[in-house]
Amino acid sequence: MVRQWAPERAGPGAAATAAHAVGDASDRGARIAAVLIALAWHLAIGLPALLDSWSRLAAPSVVAAGWLVTAAIGVGSGVRLLRGGLPPARLLAVALLVVDGVVFTAAGERQLFTTGNWVWGGLAWFFLLVLWRRPVGWLLALLGAHAAIALVAVVLHGATASADLSRYAMYVYGTSSLPVAVFAGAAGIAALARDRASTAASALAVVAERDAAERAQRERQARLALASGTAEEVLAALAAGDADPGDPAVRRRAVLAAGRLRRLIAESDDVPDPLLHELRAAADLAERNGLPIELVAVGAPPELPVEVRRRLADPATAALAGARGWARLTVVSGPDEVVVSLVTPDHDGPDATGPPGGDGNGDGPVEHLHERDGEIRWTQTRWRRT
Repeated sequence: MVRQWAPERAGPGAAATAAHAVGDASDRGARIAAVLIALAWHLAIGLPALLDSWSRLAAPSVVAAGWLVTAAIGVGSGVRLLRGGLPPARLLAVALLVVDGVVFTAAGERQLFTTGNWVWGGLAWFFLLVLWRRPVGWLLALLGAHAAIALVAVVLHGATASADLSRYAMYVYGTSSLPVAVFAGAAGIAALARDRASTAASALAVVAERDAAERAQRERQARLALASGTAEEVLAALAAGDADPGDPAVRRRAVLAAGRLRRLIAESDDVPDPLLHELRAAADLAERNGLPIELVAVGAPPELPVEVRRRLADPATAALAGARGWARLTVVSGPDEVVVSLVTPDHDGPDATGPPGGDGNGDGPVEHLHERDGEIRWTQTRWRRT
């Protein structure tokens, strides 16, 4: 058994897949960080502040209900994000804005700028979760709506003094800048990682294609040297008078060498069915040498590497070189299996069926069988996908 080798081509699809995987890995890390920040802030800072200010809030139960609704939205969005999905952005964004307005109203004038009004510092992180992987403009619009709701509350509560308005501006800037930086930074890092991975994968694909082409060229040159050497030996023997053109063995050697050269040329032809094309080339040569041959093809073969095609075609090509009387060549193809069979009359003389079939290279093994019973010779090669 001989193990075959065939290069795997890393094309644009492979590069895009690799870039997507790297970008997803970077994005997942940022999702985890955003979920942890939002929920930790809500629990460790928002909840204690709410409980500490409970008696001083205008409507503490309403503020607490807003806290619970926001926590539920955060948990649901976090689960979706950690599972690789995205939450329903529009619906949840509207719900958070409703909570925003209700809490500002229920906090009351005295707690407007205190930590008991937890929406100042904590709500922006939940905007981040529900708008994940959406355009950054969406986040800016939502933060703008949040700032507008806060401004309306400030005006309605009569906190219009210069100090209050300055405090309002400081709160808006301080609670919005960090979530925007995290949101934009996560998107930028994921995009950069995806771009770098795509560039690296494309470069590796070019190297792989070049290596495969160089190896294929070396192998083709080696096969050409082998086939040419066989033909040169026959021609040299004929030219020196050491071989008799009428000798069946000499004629068989000449036909075999010509068949190998013809199949080698056919391997590089750009045709829809390369295997059938190579077998037809061998059959045409046998027919030109006076051998009646019938070629039957059933089914459409899958795309096969050159090495697998060679293992399928070589035994039949070699057997045709020594065939007499008639020949029937059959190719039966399916998505996962290809069978090449040659039947010829049996006659005295050595078998010449080419090298034995070998293992494939991940595309499946190539089996080779050869039998003779005194009446016919039967040669078969079979490829199966594994």
